[in-house]
Amino acid sequence: MQLRFLGAAGTVTGSKTQVRCNHESILVDCGLFQGVKNFRERNWTPLPLNVRQLKAVVLTHAHLDHSGYLPVLVRQGFRGPIYCSEGTADLCKILLPDAAHLQEEDARYANRHGFSKHRPALPLFTQEDVQHTLNLLKPYDFREKFRLLDQLHASFSRAGHIIGASCLHLDDGQQHVVFSGDVGRHADVIMRDPEPLGPTDILVLESTYGNRRHEATDPEALLTALVQQVAHQGGTLLIPAFAVGRAQMALHLLCGLREAGRIPPIPIYLNSPMAIKATEVFTQYSHEHHLTAHECQRLHQLVNYVETAEASQQLTARHGPMIVVSASGMATGGRVLHHLRQVLPDHNSAVLFMGFQAPGTRGDAIAHGHSPIAIHGEMIPVHCTVKHIDSLSAHADYQELVQWLGSIPHPPQMTYINHGEPLAADALRKTLKTQLGFTARAVDYLDTFDTVAAVTAH
Repeated sequence: MQLRFLGAAGTVTGSKTQVRCNHESILVDCGLFQGVKNFRERNWTPLPLNVRQLKAVVLTHAHLDHSGYLPVLVRQGFRGPIYCSEGTADLCKILLPDAAHLQEEDARYANRHGFSKHRPALPLFTQEDVQHTLNLLKPYDFREKFRLLDQLHASFSRAGHIIGASCLHLDDGQQHVVFSGDVGRHADVIMRDPEPLGPTDILVLESTYGNRRHEATDPEALLTALVQQVAHQGGTLLIPAFAVGRAQMALHLLCGLREAGRIPPIPIYLNSPMAIKATEVFTQYSHEHHLTAHECQRLHQLVNYVETAEASQQLTARHGPMIVVSASGMATGGRVLHHLRQVLPDHNSAVLFMGFQAPGTRGDAIAHGHSPIAIHGEMIPVHCTVKHIDSLSAHADYQELVQWLGSIPHPPQMTYINHGEPLAADALRKTLKTQLGFTARAVDYLDTFDTVAAVTAH
């Protein structure tokens, strides 16, 4: 097999890896680039391959940095199957239409207000592109083997990151190659642990937190203090959250604190149609998480779901005290931007980030104390309280990755480290060598490796 890294190399976004086997190609993940401008611009540049000759795409999970480029690929002529887990298929049916809606809405808004440099502003992809994409999904259960190419078989194992998140196992009869995808955490509050990998010849490993340990803070204590603060001051606690995963985590913690009487009964709103639908999917996949039926039920009973645009506009005009969970998690788009315009200048309010903030995103700028913040062509000053809970990340930190990889009977013959900033990827490379005896290297954009040659060199 030959691996060519077309994304998530030197960055945490745009996951795409071309796999060649006997002159045929597939793509593992097909994600959007997010964050700094030079990465985002790659979304508008055709891939350095013949899209029509790709035999298939395989998704590790549904987050847009792993699936969001699919409609563009289809728009460019791809018509092959898209393999994924059952949970990933169900979530893609929510995330991709919503992403197209945001693309189209942002283009309309930019054209209406004239703040785009392009005339006219166009969406990267449309609802029509998404519908063609969803028709190509081919879901499989965990551990169910399927044929990708004539001499290449595949299966998924549970990665514990979000519903449906998978490690991908490829076998050509000579080598067992594993793509970790995004790896969840051991003893996570909600998700079940990642499954052990077993024997692995070649490993492609994420490194989002390759140089960091998660803080040993009590998230419930910080959340309680923030809710009590905004309730006393009559403000709003705004939680930008990834619609899949972090939104459900935020609601679970808030509902638990409310039920225990630790926070006052101020209204809790979920203002994200995508997150609302994802929460419904979440409750259907009880075999992938720890929550009881009662804990799932209270996500609906104690939370006010804001579904229509009109209701969202009314909510942004409303005064606190209240709690609002809204997407997107890195504040790159969506309804959360309208809330940020109201909350950021308000001394009585607070913003709480609960997930990874990619460098160059609006969420990263806010979390690092930047002010003012550009939103819809306007500079908004930041006067509210801003907090970031790192301990609730859905990604394993470097020590949790080492613990998980300890289940492999023998070190892989080569480990390629992707999906991380350069410092994080190189730090993880060193950690794997010293703690596990792994031979590893951090990959760069467009790096190409022959897995047989890597084994020979090793």
